[in-house]
Amino acid sequence: MRVALLAHEKFPDDAKTAVGVLRYADFDVAAVLDRDLAGDRVSDHLAGVADAPIVAGMDELDEPVDALLIGIAPIGGGFDESWRPDVRAAIERGADVVAGLHYFLSEDEEFASLAAEHNVDLRDVRKPDEDLTVAEGVSGDVSAEVVLTVGTDCSTGKMTSSIEMMEAATARGEDAAFVPTGQTGIMIADWGHPIDRVVSDFTAGAVEDMIVERGDDHDYLFVEGQGSINHPAYSSVTLGILHGAMPDKLVLTHNVGQEVVHGYEDFALPDLDTVVDLYEDVAAPVHETEVVAGMINTSSIESDEKAREAVEAYSAAIGVPATDPVRFGAEEVLDAIL
Repeated sequence: MRVALLAHEKFPDDAKTAVGVLRYADFDVAAVLDRDLAGDRVSDHLAGVADAPIVAGMDELDEPVDALLIGIAPIGGGFDESWRPDVRAAIERGADVVAGLHYFLSEDEEFASLAAEHNVDLRDVRKPDEDLTVAEGVSGDVSAEVVLTVGTDCSTGKMTSSIEMMEAATARGEDAAFVPTGQTGIMIADWGHPIDRVVSDFTAGAVEDMIVERGDDHDYLFVEGQGSINHPAYSSVTLGILHGAMPDKLVLTHNVGQEVVHGYEDFALPDLDTVVDLYEDVAAPVHETEVVAGMINTSSIESDEKAREAVEAYSAAIGVPATDPVRFGAEEVLDAIL
């Protein structure tokens, strides 16, 4: 599928959906839309992914695309009205629109009318299935080993780490699968439940539904975590996934040098060893588990040597092997995980 990625004024640092799609999705990316970087190329700002031009808007695309993907997931999941002309243009050009917002494009009167007129789909991947219900506490019964990524904060690389571990395990010959729980993971994998949009009573059940669906078909399931147990706003989704997945092992993700909760800077991150204990202790009443490895994002460090030092310091702080899975590969800690 040929797609354009909308990432106005956010690419690449604050457009994690766009970056995740570029890195992992099986799409042909025609262009990234970012009015601030128009004229540049993806390779000018992001390494290790397929290159594409950066343009100011849909009107600058020379060739048709199958879909426009909203590549930004802002706090609160709202729709920025400055995106409306590009969404409108995409629909009028016959392209589907895929969004991971809490604002549903399919319920926008203008977009819904245009989509019907031009026979295109508006896919809101954050709209949960209507038949979800409470958990039965059976995720622990599946034959697969369940590995869940947890974090010290949001946006610490839980999805990235889950996919990198799955790909590394698969390359080693293991039968492994990725279980997506957020909008970007769902876009990449083309299945999953958007856990942060599910009714609170049903969050564990929605995770359990996915574990049971795939748990006897694979030897390993790598489950994408969300939020963090210490987050002042998003801890509930973290707990729902932790209890719903009933993981056998945990992998702790972190951004190098981060000391406060992003967007909630009055809240300091707990010490790393405290975070490890928090996750293990709060999981234990439902299903005992332990942190067996760590993943750390060192992209803010230019030198590989300095990044290695940061990885080693992180490993020492949490007491288990660690790596930067994008920079150094997940294979470095795969033995501890598998």
